[in-house]
Amino acid sequence: MAKLYKLFLAFVVACACFVGLQPAEAGMISLEDEIKMGKETAQALEAKYGLSQDYYLNERVDRIGQRLAAVCGRNEITYSFKVLNCNEVNALACPGGFIYVFKGLMDYMPSDTELAGVLGHEVGHVAKKHTVHSIEKQLWTSLILIAATRGQGLGLVQAAQQALFAGYSRTDERGADKEGVNNTIKAGFNPYAMLITVQKLDDLSKQGGGANYGLFSSHPEPEERVKRVLKQLKEYNIHPDVTVTDDNHASVTEGNWRFDINQSIGNTKAKYRAYMLAGGLWNVRQRGKVNPNYFVVYDNGSYAHIYYDDIQVLTLYTQDAGAWGSAGAYASACVDMLRDWAVIANENDAKAAAKDKKKK
Repeated sequence: MAKLYKLFLAFVVACACFVGLQPAEAGMISLEDEIKMGKETAQALEAKYGLSQDYYLNERVDRIGQRLAAVCGRNEITYSFKVLNCNEVNALACPGGFIYVFKGLMDYMPSDTELAGVLGHEVGHVAKKHTVHSIEKQLWTSLILIAATRGQGLGLVQAAQQALFAGYSRTDERGADKEGVNNTIKAGFNPYAMLITVQKLDDLSKQGGGANYGLFSSHPEPEERVKRVLKQLKEYNIHPDVTVTDDNHASVTEGNWRFDINQSIGNTKAKYRAYMLAGGLWNVRQRGKVNPNYFVVYDNGSYAHIYYDDIQVLTLYTQDAGAWGSAGAYASACVDMLRDWAVIANENDAKAAAKDKKKK
C-alpha cells in the first residue's frame, strides 16, 4: 500500500506540474486540514499565553471582528476572535479563521477604529489563505513528508506553527494591508482605520516595541507601506480632507470649513485624531443627507464623546478645552462647528449628485 500511495502521489504531482499549477493552486491542503491545523495552533497559543477573562474586551473584539469577517469574501469557515492575556502589542491569524489580539495591543490602540484596522488586516490573511499557501509551498518542496505519513495528518500543525512564527512574505503583508482597507470600509468602519494602524505600528517599531512575529513579521518598508495605503484610500474619494502639518498639528477641511486638532493624547497623535474625525464624518454622509441635529455630546467628565446617531466622530479631552474649561463645554462648542459642516456637506453632495445626473 505504501508503494502504491507513493506512486499515486508522484502521479498527482507530475500532473500538477504538467498543467503548470503553482503550489497554492494545486490545493494540497483541504479545508478540513486547514481548520484542523488552525484549531490545534490556536490551542497551543491559548496554552502558552492564556486568554483574557475580561468579558468586555473579548465581546468587543469579537463584535468588531465578525463585522469584518462578514464582508471579507470568504464565508465557508467560522471565524473566532479572542484576546490573549499578554502585554505584547501584537495580533495573530491562525489558518481556519482563529484570530487573536494581544491585550497589549488593545491598550496601545484603544479605539474601535484602530482595532478594526488590525482585525481587517488579520482577516485579510485568513481570507487570502496566506499561511495555507505558505505551507503548501513548503510541502511542495518536501513531498517526502506527505509520503512518509501516507497523507495522514501531513505534519500540518507543526508546519502551521512554523509558518506563523516565521512571518509572512512582503507580498502577503501588502495584500493583507489592501484587504484591511477594503474590509474596514465595506464593514462601515472609519476608512482611515488601516492607515492609522500602519502608522502606529511604524511608531512602535521605531521605539523598538512589539513582537518579532504577527503584526511585526516582515514589517516591510514602513514608509512605503503607509504610502501604499494612502494611495489606495484616494480611490474612495474620502472627504472632508485632512491636512497634516506635523504629528501634533492637523486640520480637517471642507470648502471654507476648518477644524484644527493641535493636541496629541497619549500615543494617539493629533494627526490620528484628525483622521478619525474626517473618517467619522465620511461615514456620516454615507447615510445620505446629514441632519445637523443628530450631533450629540456624551460628557464623561475628563473626556467627552461626540456622536452622530450611533457613529462616534470625535473624542475631546480636558487638554483640548483651553478657555472652555472642560471637555464637555468644548465638545458642545464643537457640535456647533460640526452643524456648520453639515450644511456645507449637504450643499456639496447635492452639487455632486446634480453633476453626476447631468453626465448621465
